[in-house]
Parts: sequence; structure tokens; C-alpha cells
Amino acid sequence: METLHSDRVRQLAHGVREDAIAWRRHLHANPETSFNERETARYVFDQLASFGLRPYHPTPTSVVASIEGVFSGRCLAIRADMDALPITEETGLPFASQTPGAMHACGHDGHTAMLLGAAKVLSALRGELQGEVRLLFQHAEELFPGGAQEMVDAGVLDGVDMVIGTHLWLPLTSGRIGIAAGPLTAAPDTFSIEVLGRGGHAAQPHLTVDPVPLAAQIILALQQLVSREADPLRPAVLSVTQVHAGTADNVIPDRVTLGGTVRTFDEDVRKLFERRIGEVAEGLCAAFGATCTHRYQRGYRPIRNDAAVSAALAAALREVLGEEVVEEAVPSMVGEDFSAYQQRVPGCFFWLGSRNEAKGIVYPHHHARFTIDEDVLETGVAAFVGAALHLL
Repeated sequence: METLHSDRVRQLAHGVREDAIAWRRHLHANPETSFNERETARYVFDQLASFGLRPYHPTPTSVVASIEGVFSGRCLAIRADMDALPITEETGLPFASQTPGAMHACGHDGHTAMLLGAAKVLSALRGELQGEVRLLFQHAEELFPGGAQEMVDAGVLDGVDMVIGTHLWLPLTSGRIGIAAGPLTAAPDTFSIEVLGRGGHAAQPHLTVDPVPLAAQIILALQQLVSREADPLRPAVLSVTQVHAGTADNVIPDRVTLGGTVRTFDEDVRKLFERRIGEVAEGLCAAFGATCTHRYQRGYRPIRNDAAVSAALAAALREVLGEEVVEEAVPSMVGEDFSAYQQRVPGCFFWLGSRNEAKGIVYPHHHARFTIDEDVLETGVAAFVGAALHLL
């Protein structure tokens, strides 16, 4: 693709800028949480149909449409997620959530708007398009087992050669692209432990099996799995995020429940935690006359970007957006179910920076005051359009 064509891609993206902002604001004002995106899916469906496309619902709350060029070739899938979070919004924006207890606090409204913008541009470029672009508007990224696997099971990747996606990313400066081959996001597993002791009067602890200090010892021991058992050259995070015990100041409770998350990139390290969390809890409980139950639930697989697709996509984005915009992505311990698509076809997921301190856009993902820099919606449209034209 010549520089002239890249200029044209940027101009076409600029041409749908106001549309993308309007779509994003409508979605932001009307959020729906995971597996409940019925009105969102209907809205996306109607927009795609207005571009002359023939969308369909592979699942009740997702949408897929295809744009087929006049020239035969490969098939590229582009994914955007659509679900919101169960958070009460505190941004004070004029288009803030009108749905009590729900908010687009992770940028999925922006992802959907960018892919709609790309759909509008690419649908007008059929005569210049080689192959097929398949648009995946996915439900339920935020809630395990996630929507991606459901869509894969529904056949949305049949005939697809490669898949790409992006996430608006507050750790990265607005408009910059972070892309890299290899691991990008971690496996977000969860665990729970219930420590079962024998309660009694708090003034007579010798007559009880107190589960509270035992739970504290378990929490501290679990941290040693990271510092003393996991390979320090293989990143891992273990966080205990829930502790529930007792109802009164003068009563030693019968039980304490713990909950938390484990984040890993490496399968061997993941298996280590899956095995050792239960062993540590059982061993400490046995030493102090208590018992326990425990559960370890695997979450999404880690995202591992394909080297060839990542290199080709990075070259395309440098051509369209400029050499200075694209940088090496920094992996994150967050989880993302885009990895389900990569189990079937080669793919690449990249960061699109949305942090703008001058505008006060600094609050992290999943925060009640989270928002995005809407200027990057145009960048995202250009990235998707440019990627389609280059990769195909």
C-alpha cells in the first residue's frame, strides 16, 4: 500500500469520526452487562444493516457481519467486545449511564464504535477489497466463561485465516499503539478456601479451633508460593482479595472463607498454583486441628500473539498511523477472552492508548470515573481499516 493510500485511509477514518463518537456515547449511556446485551446487539445490528451489510446473531446477544471484496483472497476477522460492568458510574458526563448499577468502565463502548466505523468505511470500499473482513461484535468478555468461546463454538471463525482485536488502554498515552508477538495478557484464574474450625467464646480460645489466625497464616503462606516456589523469571501474581469471618466481637467463628485470583502466563506455573494452593491450605489446617475445602477455577487462557500476524499488523499500523506511533507492547496481568479465538486461528491483540492527563482521563479500568479519550476512536477506525487493506 502506497503512502497516498495511507493518507486516504486516515481521511476516510476522519470522515466517520463524528459517527464513532455518537455511537460510543449512545452505547455509554445505555450499558448492558455480560450476557444481557440485547439492546446493544440490536443497535449494532441496525447500524450494520444501514451500511448495506447482512448481520446475524450467532448467539442471542452478539452480532457478526461480513464484508466481501470483489477480489478473492483470505479472510480477516476483527473483534470488538460490547458488554459493560456492574459498576455505578461517577463520571458526571452528559452521556453517563442511564442504567442503574451498570457502566462502560473498560472501554468496550469505544471498541464497538471503532469497529462500526471500520465497517462503514470498508463497506464502501468493497470494490477495492481483496478477500473477506468478518466483523465480530462479541458479548460477555467481562464474565467467565466469556462470550468468545461461545462465538467460536457457534462457528464464527469458520473460513477465517487470522483474527485481530484491540483494547483501549489507559496505561498508554492517547493515540499510541502497543503491539508485540508472544504473551500479552495472563490467565485470570480464581480460587476459594473455606477454613473450618470450632467456634466458641472469644474469652476462651483454648476451647476452640480458631479459624481466624489460621486463615491469616494461610494468606501469608500463599504469598510464599510466588516468592519461593514459582520461577522468578516466569511472572506470577497471587492476590487474596476476600476474607469473610465472624458476626460478633466476642465470638470466635466456626469458619473463615478466603477468595482471590492467580495470574500467570506459563502453563507449568499455572499448574503449580493449581496444585499447591490446596496443599498449603490442607497442610496448615491439619497442623492446627482444622479442616478446609478449596476450589481452583481456571479462567481465560493467556493471549499469545502470533509472530507472523503481529509483524504484519505492526508494519500495517506503522504505514497507516506513522512510525512514531507504534511501540513494543508491555504485557499485563489482566485477563482477556480474545485468547479463545487464538486457539483456532493465528491472531494479534494490541493496545490503543487512551490516557490523556490534560483532559483528566487518568482513572484506571473498572473505576467508577473511568472514561476514554474520544480522539482515539478515529485512530482505531484507521487502524482497523488499514489492517484489513494491508493484511488481505
